[in-house]
Amino acid sequence: MAENSERSEESIRRAASDSIRAGESVRDRVRDLTLNVLTSRRFDREAIRETVRVITEGVSLGAEGSRAGTRQSVAEAFRGMDQALAKSVEAGQEAIRRLLDAGRGVSERELQEALTGLQKVEEDFVATVSQVASSAGERVAPELREAVGQATRAGTETGRQVAAAMTEFTRNVAGTSVKATLAGIEIAGEFGVRFAQVASGVLSGMAAALDKSSTETKKTP
Repeated sequence: MAENSERSEESIRRAASDSIRAGESVRDRVRDLTLNVLTSRRFDREAIRETVRVITEGVSLGAEGSRAGTRQSVAEAFRGMDQALAKSVEAGQEAIRRLLDAGRGVSERELQEALTGLQKVEEDFVATVSQVASSAGERVAPELREAVGQATRAGTETGRQVAAAMTEFTRNVAGTSVKATLAGIEIAGEFGVRFAQVASGVLSGMAAALDKSSTETKKTP
């Protein structure tokens, strides 16, 4: 099992590296790769962190050997991951919406946990890229750190999607604040299973729609 996992990680790194080496449409390539990996895994924090880690490692390897501008390539790859993670948050937001609409008794604490999990996505994204930067080559490390710095200064699409989710649902939490000390996306029990299943389904649909749009765009003369 571990061998299969390692082989899968290596194929993801290679795909991310190839996206950089291609030198064109880097953002879209990395976005689509990130979404593809995320939709093949359970919707939880560990899967999201691991996806970001492996793809960032592949980006780092590709940028080291790329003749194209390293800064631009890394920045575009970062934005591609950001776009994919924003879609993940949007999928989580839609999952919460559907579960609430179903009227199956979502508790205040369950809603708090789900929202806290979405809050963690941006934090984990930036932290994971920073961790990879600490062990990246001397040519790429400064560019990864610059991408993180830019995200910290200007914000990310992921963060903006999180803010939209918080604005929509915080009013459902009966006047209490959503605490970042809760467990996050690792929600226990039946609600956690339902949330992960619905969010994964929504994200798969989003990824398929983006893939179809990209294919149609390429066919347009």
